[in-house]
Amino acid sequence: MHESLSNELTQSIRTMQSDEQAMAIFGPQNDNLSSFEEELGVTLNTRGRQLIINGTEDAVLQMGEILAELEQLSEKKISIQPMDIINAIRLSKNGQLDQFIRMYEKEITRDYNGRPIRVKNVGQSKYVQAVKKNDIVFGVGPAGTGKTFLAVAMAVSALRKGEVKRIILTRPAVEAGENLGFLPGDLKEKVDPYLRPLYDSLYTILGVEHTGRLMERETIEIAPLAYMRGRTLDDAFVILDEAQNTTIQQMKMFITRLGFGSKMIINGDVTQIDLPRGTASGLIHGQRTLNNVDGIGMVNFSSEDVIRHPLVSKVINAYETQEKAEKEKNKK
Repeated sequence: MHESLSNELTQSIRTMQSDEQAMAIFGPQNDNLSSFEEELGVTLNTRGRQLIINGTEDAVLQMGEILAELEQLSEKKISIQPMDIINAIRLSKNGQLDQFIRMYEKEITRDYNGRPIRVKNVGQSKYVQAVKKNDIVFGVGPAGTGKTFLAVAMAVSALRKGEVKRIILTRPAVEAGENLGFLPGDLKEKVDPYLRPLYDSLYTILGVEHTGRLMERETIEIAPLAYMRGRTLDDAFVILDEAQNTTIQQMKMFITRLGFGSKMIINGDVTQIDLPRGTASGLIHGQRTLNNVDGIGMVNFSSEDVIRHPLVSKVINAYETQEKAEKEKNKK
């Protein structure tokens, strides 16, 4: 006899409304179904538009609830990507599935092809809300959570709406295993290759040509952090990327550049600090020092907010587990 009814094996058959909806949810060659099977422990088979679900009662019920949300997304003519499937599963596991559709109802802006840019998970949604409410926001978490891209999208949106007159993107001139002094050119030329993620985000949203024109007019400025010293940044949307590699003095210098009519986003990943040994990270110190200051928002992303291949989240978790184990070992 089973411990509870929820562990009883059962079967459910769900029929999609159209072949197009079936293709959108099942994925090409039914590729999306493996994510459900792996994450929920169900067994899935298709027969045309029908999806045959086998598993425990709880898992089958959970699968049905997720499918209902994805069907709504399909009815809204929103293209369903593999990441949307993963996101719906994660939200369901965390008891937050009711937030799934809401995240697709508001767009931040559109890219140069007219495609809407929206948040992709709860972490990103909190990030956007924090930026709306505060003039300074810290976005801290692992790579792949979309911090940089979202920040640039919000900056472009503010520029398009006339809320700011310019966008300033910056980062410290520190890189893992690299000595900038050996690279040719002045400081800006040396650090430009490391600003590539910022350029890539702009190119995706505005297109290469339009980005180039805005940079020529100095409506958009991309520069190393050293170029911020001594300035007051009014009517600007300012983004500091890779902030874990700032010193305490650099972080204080940067934040105090904030002028009237401006917003600042400070992004970083505290697990990827490349500062010399013994140098404290301005990001960690800034979070601790400014945590309770009104007008400053703090958003922490986790591995569950990663919007890259699902394996990336597992890799991040594995590294975090290993690092914790090593710390505990060193304490003994």
